[in-house]
Amino acid sequence: MLCGMTALVSKPPSLARRLRAILLVDGSRQALADQAAHLRAIIERHLDVAASLDNFNEPIPDVEADLMVVFGGDGSILRAARQMGFAQLPVLGVNLGRLGFLAEIQPEDLDEILPQIVAGEYRVVKHLMFECSVQRGGREESRTLGLNEVVVLAGPTFSMIEVQLYVDAKLATTYSCDGLIVSTPVGSTAYNLAAGGPIMEKSLQTLVVSPICPHTLTNRPVIDSADHVYELAVPQPNEGTTLLVDGKPIGQVLADDRIRIERSSAEFQLIEVRGRGYYRTLREKLGWGGRLKLKE
Repeated sequence: MLCGMTALVSKPPSLARRLRAILLVDGSRQALADQAAHLRAIIERHLDVAASLDNFNEPIPDVEADLMVVFGGDGSILRAARQMGFAQLPVLGVNLGRLGFLAEIQPEDLDEILPQIVAGEYRVVKHLMFECSVQRGGREESRTLGLNEVVVLAGPTFSMIEVQLYVDAKLATTYSCDGLIVSTPVGSTAYNLAAGGPIMEKSLQTLVVSPICPHTLTNRPVIDSADHVYELAVPQPNEGTTLLVDGKPIGQVLADDRIRIERSSAEFQLIEVRGRGYYRTLREKLGWGGRLKLKE
């Protein structure tokens, strides 16, 4: 068995029961649903299907299961993490999308990878999740579980905003910017990376705060422990200043709002098989560290 932050224990073949899986796909996208239906036969050769869902808004069935197989792209993985809430199952992501950074298993590799999982030749790596709450008028307006990032966007009228960052209730700094991203290590390769933020290895217990188009060269991304409580305030928001969690709009940001980000007790669990580690994914999916390809 591979070494990891945590791993499922395999039993001798004569005593082991077949692993049970919940299958999840976005049934509203017919092409994905058709591909998942075709791949189900491969899944059933190696695993028992405890339940099958085609709607990300339905509750996860209360059945005994060892893992969840999510068909789709990274967006599907994020939605599955939210859907499981505080009862997270190890996730095997089968890439039916484009990038597949989290959903890294290709459909044509399932017949090779599933026997490894059945034999216990894998690890389950736990990843940081957070809870984002909006405090308004002395009460909690909303609370959202997230995996990737919290984003405050300036929005219409598209003028720059000032975002105050508090760490453990103390003012750290004020950013003049088009928005601010507070990202987990898993989310560091998403919006944070596109905005010029750093890549953080996925198992780190840290958050990174990255301004979007800051007005001063002295504003740089800051990495700190996830054990702190981070709060954002926008004293003079635009009419369209908006809060997003994992790309999902939560609502308009008002002048007296406090947006609080803190570590969640929930932990996202991703199945990793031999030969498919973090740095291989960076190289293959994001072209990280590659040489320049010059024309002859």
